[in-house]
This record gives sequence, C-alpha cells and structure tokens, in this order.
Amino acid sequence: MSKEKDYGSAQIQVLEGLEPVRKRPGMYIGGTGVEGLHHLVWEIVDNGIDEALAGHATSVDVRLLADGGVVVTDDGRGIPTDIHPKTGKSTVETVLTVLHAGGKFGDGGYKVSGGLHGVGSSVVNALSSKLIVRVFRDGKIHEQEYERGVPQSDLKVVGKTTKQGTEITFYPDDTIFETVKINYDTVLDRLRHAAYLTKGIHTSLEDERNGKRYGFYFEGGIQSYVRHLNIGKEVLDDDVFYVDKTVDDVQIEVALQYTDAFVETIKQFANNVYNPDGGTHLTGFKAALTRVINEYARKNGLIKEKEENLSGEDTREGLTSVILVKLPDPQFEGQTKNKLGNPEIRGYVEQVLSEHLAYYLEEHPAIAKKIIGKALLSARARKAARAARENIIRKGVLEGSGLPGKLADCSSKDPSNSELYIVEGDSAGGSAKSGRDSKTQAILPLRGKVLNVERARLDKMLANNEIVTLIKALGVGIEEQFNMDGLRYHRIIIMTDADVDGSHISTLLLTFFFRNMKDIIDGGYLYLAKPPLYLLKGASNKRTYAYSDAERDSLIDKMIAERKERGTHVEAKDDRKKQAGLSDVQRYKGLGEMDAEQLWETTMNPENRVLIQVKLEDAERADAIFNKLMGSEVELRKNFIQTHAKFVKDLDV
Repeated sequence: MSKEKDYGSAQIQVLEGLEPVRKRPGMYIGGTGVEGLHHLVWEIVDNGIDEALAGHATSVDVRLLADGGVVVTDDGRGIPTDIHPKTGKSTVETVLTVLHAGGKFGDGGYKVSGGLHGVGSSVVNALSSKLIVRVFRDGKIHEQEYERGVPQSDLKVVGKTTKQGTEITFYPDDTIFETVKINYDTVLDRLRHAAYLTKGIHTSLEDERNGKRYGFYFEGGIQSYVRHLNIGKEVLDDDVFYVDKTVDDVQIEVALQYTDAFVETIKQFANNVYNPDGGTHLTGFKAALTRVINEYARKNGLIKEKEENLSGEDTREGLTSVILVKLPDPQFEGQTKNKLGNPEIRGYVEQVLSEHLAYYLEEHPAIAKKIIGKALLSARARKAARAARENIIRKGVLEGSGLPGKLADCSSKDPSNSELYIVEGDSAGGSAKSGRDSKTQAILPLRGKVLNVERARLDKMLANNEIVTLIKALGVGIEEQFNMDGLRYHRIIIMTDADVDGSHISTLLLTFFFRNMKDIIDGGYLYLAKPPLYLLKGASNKRTYAYSDAERDSLIDKMIAERKERGTHVEAKDDRKKQAGLSDVQRYKGLGEMDAEQLWETTMNPENRVLIQVKLEDAERADAIFNKLMGSEVELRKNFIQTHAKFVKDLDV
C-alpha cells in the first residue's frame, strides 16, 4: 500500500456551489419520499464508513432522537478544522456548505470511497431544518450550527477532548420531505450491511423513541453475509467459497454458496455501496461462473460431448453470492449509485473468480458434483418449461388475441384507467362482476389455492391452470417473455376473505408476484383490498361499515355520544349496541356474504374503498420472509408465525 498523505485542508477540493440542492433535491437524493429521506442518513453514515475503509475508524454509530433528529458519530480523523485556502472559511464549513467539496477527488483524501461525488454532507445540510456538527480533533471539540444550510455562527471551540472523530446531528426539513420519520428497521439493515462489508468495524443503532438498541460486528465479512442470506434455506454444502485478492489497486472479494432454492440471490457492492442494477462487477462474475462450471463439467465428464453447455441461468439457480469491489475511482450512474460503470472491473472480477473458483472445484470434487448436478437439473427443467411454454403458446393460452374465459374484462383499453380484481372463489367473483364498474374494473375469480411458486420451477407453474390464467390476464408474459409494456391494468387488486384461507391465498399470490413479476410491485401496480369486518345496522336500517375492531369500537362510541348530545335517553344498563341505537352488528366472515351492492359500496367503489399498496422497501427482508413462510423448513415457519402472531390484527380464526 502506498504511503498515506496527510489529511488536511489541501485534500478538500472545491468544485462548485450548493444553491441548487433545495430547489431540486431529487437530483441529489433521488426524491423527497421515504427513500430520499433515508438517503440523508446513508450519506452521513457512508462518510464514517469511508473513514473505516481508509483504516482510520473502527465504529459508526447512529442515534434516532425522540424529537426527530438523527445523530451519526464515527471515531475517524475528524473533518479538518483549519481555514480552507480556496474558500477562506473553515474546512468544516466548506465541506458542509459547498457542493462537490470533499476528500474524495484524489490527492490523498481517500484512496477508496463510497461517497463518490462529495455532495453528501452538503446536501444533508441543505435539506435539514437544523444541523449541528461537532468535530473531535487535536484535543479540542469544534462545533457549528446551521439552519437549512446557512451557518448560524463560525466554527468555534467549545471544549477539550481525548476523542477523535465527527458527530453530525441533523433534522430533515419537513417542508421538503413527505415524511420526516426515520424507520428503525431500515437503518438497522443498512448498518448490518456495513458491518458485513467492512470486516472488523462496529456499527450500532439506538432509537430514543422506543428504547431499542442493536449493534453489529462480523469478523467473517461477506462470508458471514452469505450465511445470513441463507438462513432457513437448505445449503448444498456448509462450506462457503471465498476469495479476496487485489488487482491493480482494486480489491475484489467474492463469497458464494449454493442452496436448494430455485432462485438466485446475488448482492453486488462497490466501495460498500449496493448497486441494485448491477454493473461491470456483476457482468464479470456471471461470465466467470458460467465458464468455470462448464469447463469443469466437461473435463470431468459430467456433461457429455454432444450435450449443450449449461446456461448462465442454470449455473446460478439456487446460488447465493456477495460481490464486493473496492476501487479508487468508481464510476457510478448517478448520485444514487445504482450501477457500476468502470469497464476494467469486469476483467478483474472475471480473472480473480475464474482462477480461484476453478482451483476450489478441483480441490472440492464432492461440492463441485453437487453444484453441477443442481445445474443439470435446472437445465432439464428449463427444457421442460420451454416445451410446456411452446405447447401452451401453440394452444393460444398465454399469447394471442383470446383472453381467459374466467376473466370478466373491463371495456376500457387504457391500462392507466383499468384495474383488475383478483378474487377468491366463484361466489365473491359473481358479486364482484355484478357490482363492479364494468368500464374500468375487470374481475378474475380464482378457484382454490394458487400454486406455491416458492417450491416450483416454471414448468410446474405452466401446468397450473390458475397461474396460467393469471399470466394471460395480466398480458406481461413470464420469465424470458416477461415485458411490462404488455401490462393491461395499472391497478392489480388482490381481494380475498379476511380469514385464514384468505390470508393464505393472498400470501401465495404475493409470493408469485415477488418471485416472478417483481417489476409490477416496483412499479406500484399491486394492491390489497381491505374489505370491512363489520356491518353496523342502525334502527332506520342505515348501514355503516368498520374495517377493524378499533374502528368498530370508535364508531359505536361516536354514535353513543351523538345520541346523548341530541338528548336521547341512553340506558347505562343496556349493552353498547343498544346504547348506540344499533339494531345489529354483523361480523363478516367472507366476501361471499356480501351482495353485489354491498361489495361495491365497501370494497370496490373508489370513493369508499380501502386499498393497501404493496411496496418493497427491503427486497432482502422480503426474500427472507417469503422463504420462511413458503419454503420447505417447517420449524422456521412455525417459529416465524409464533414470533409475529401478537402483531396480527383482523384475522378470523
């Protein structure tokens, strides 16, 4: 490693001003919703992680304050406090008020950094109603306060210390963000990832709002991460392949392990920043994996001479892998860093993985045989699925002009104005068809429980009538033929009973969409209907609906209070139903109990209905939950249900 240069004001380079941030925050943090809000936390946390990557910090701690503030502390070198030669202000103020001012543009600040553009701290400052920075450096505590990016005083010394590092307290601006409530679990997951990706660092989170506190430290790094991702899955072998090698100042780490699952889980990071859209490191990884496995299989006679090579898809079925590259000059697509663009990284990753994986397979023939055996099974299933797909295409089941006979389509051909209700059973389906607005609302009744796709490959899915009917109705195809341009409805609504069977069917459908049509969830097109649990009938046959026990009780309280205000005599000895002037309180057991008018009024009328949009805030956590709920590990599912049972509401058992 080259000798570290001094970290001082000369390493903080100034590129341009800060003014545009408050006007167009989306350009810098991706939006002003929940994701953009949490991006503020990531920017400051990543600064501490960069100090750890450079070898100057051992801990990054986050505290969520009861008053809505966020405190991020690291024990790194501390932001330089002297006067910056170009701005004439303290370097702390320069970093916090000037866009593109940071130690991440070369000349000795950081050799490896996740915060590429140097906009992080200044953007957080600009988008916070208040920010307080404290620097522990050279035996002194330096402090400065800002309001909406404007300093309220010069940087000043407020005390002495033996500590070193930086502490930033900020309050997201509620005039900019849709919400300023930071989610504990979201931050906790990010800190867990940071600990996995930086061996030897401690990360912690404390929430003063509820007293929660948790910390992480993983000596195994990304090997521990792979084991974490595979909790609850049956692994082909307990061993985790791992390589850590540096090529031309680029550190490349890869860990992988195979499971009996039918889906792949690959996480790729550059300088500890997750790249959900992949990039050159992922491309190099896939190329090396496919080539090495095929070469080993042919060399050892596991693939016959006349048989075709295993596809990349086959070699990755059931694979769990983490790819981490650390490089001096990462080129990302945009400030949100979704995709790595450095072209040389593909070759580096391909070179390192090819060499070490080939050696690993030679040294572990039993594991190699299991991996290739699974890939061969996948190849056979893929051929069977292709034959099944071609067969049903020939019959016009998935493609062509015809729509499923079960589907009662809407007359509108504009997807943005069209919605599809996926309904449990023919009884509710009949009421829905009679009560709907046929111009914009289509009805698709499904009979029985949908196939559990968590344990099924495509060939089995295409042999299931309900799955094929759903694919056909949506118009997007599946797997290689999947195309969002064909989506016929921009609101897809799962409408099931609020009982055990209904909840199971909803979970099965959610599993199908998550595993096979995640773009529909990501696009914001999937919803859950929330039918009422209670019908409250008044003395004059006036009908009121309640969607939960709490709402039922609140409505009854309100009715009792209104009767008293009107001077109506209320007998204290009467039950609450009589006190409220109700003739009946009916508990719905299923949608089939409602006639067409009631179903329209409560669950389908856009003016009255309650819809819950299905959002994927954390794909990794969702993957783990679906695996626990729908996978093969019965004990894991039992433990999950027992642990979360106390949080379940409105479940009819």
